[in-house]
Amino acid sequence: MLRTSSKLIPALAKGGFPGRLSVACLFLLPLTACRPHDFPQYPPNYREYAYVTNGAGGTVSIYDVVNVRLDRELPVGQNPVAVTASVTRNEVYVVNSAVPGSLGSVTVLNAENNSVAAAILVHKQPVALALAPEGDLAYVANSASNSVSVLDLTARREVAVIGTGEEPVALRVSPDGKTLAVANRRGNSVSLIDPSTRQVRAVFSGCPGASDVVILPDSSKAFAACSGGHQILAIALAHAAGKPTPADRAQPDRVEALLDVGRQPVQIALKPDGGEIFVINAQSDSVSEVITGTDDVQGAYLMGANPVRGLVSADNSLLYVGNQRSQEVAIYAIDDGRRAGAIHVGDGPSALAFSAAGHLLFVVDARSGDVAVVRTASKSLFTLLPAGRGPNAIAVKAFKLP
Repeated sequence: MLRTSSKLIPALAKGGFPGRLSVACLFLLPLTACRPHDFPQYPPNYREYAYVTNGAGGTVSIYDVVNVRLDRELPVGQNPVAVTASVTRNEVYVVNSAVPGSLGSVTVLNAENNSVAAAILVHKQPVALALAPEGDLAYVANSASNSVSVLDLTARREVAVIGTGEEPVALRVSPDGKTLAVANRRGNSVSLIDPSTRQVRAVFSGCPGASDVVILPDSSKAFAACSGGHQILAIALAHAAGKPTPADRAQPDRVEALLDVGRQPVQIALKPDGGEIFVINAQSDSVSEVITGTDDVQGAYLMGANPVRGLVSADNSLLYVGNQRSQEVAIYAIDDGRRAGAIHVGDGPSALAFSAAGHLLFVVDARSGDVAVVRTASKSLFTLLPAGRGPNAIAVKAFKLP
């Protein structure tokens, strides 16, 4: 596969491309077979950035997606480990885990000028953040405090603390806003919280090393990855989408199934249409495909060395899998049910994000300390951009200026 020349990478590191993508395409045409129609045309007031947390550097690297270049590196808090972009505000939220025993924080970034707008103290070792559908509240999992902080993003302060199981590490708000699901790794459990009352509604044990949780688009069901074994937990939620009927209110949250997958399922990738989930099995070097409506495990498919992260394309056709002990992102063709190839990136691909239009895939390479930019049309590497020390998570924010 053709790659950008080694002489080009330092130039990119110093400022990226000298103009918009049309200029970049002309410049790189002999190297990457770049074609103008592979990239969308943007209006002058359009902005799009990718934000990568650098855990060892205490910074966030910010990339200009329109021009495919490093925009700046911004100091945040100690040990940033997660980043989430708002869908309702031009803001990005960085979770700073800090050092053991110290209080962590959430740094609020203003995406319009890529500056720090605020810092909100939370509790010990925060590791994940989820947003309410309206975007006015954020929920932060404090893994060393066994709690979830509720943040008022308008007032820039913590307004409540909710107790969870031991060591919460992942959380998700249902699209209807009626359920907050929390995966408690050391507690081997999943907590379900009612956001309206901020009370724990149910706790389900029997999920060793709970590490991730997803909720279907219709808010009817949650799935949790039990990384300490080889199973995932399927939970039917009491509150379905729409106005509850008397039968809905009478039916409590319940475990629907415990499904066998591969060894050490660490993450769950959800298809945008909700019809299937893909369980990333780190120790089995595989992905398990599950039909969400029937809880049927279709099979397991080898992906590569130590897969840790999966991401499904917006058209529901392809699953991209980052294999951390390699330099490859594997591609799984969903309709065909097979591995359809791999893309050579940097060393240790561990976090993935699409551009808003889906024409680019950004891959955070933990060991080589860079970000690979992949063209999804050709499934090939476009370029590598420098990151800070210990890059570990990514989010993309797109918007138009007034």
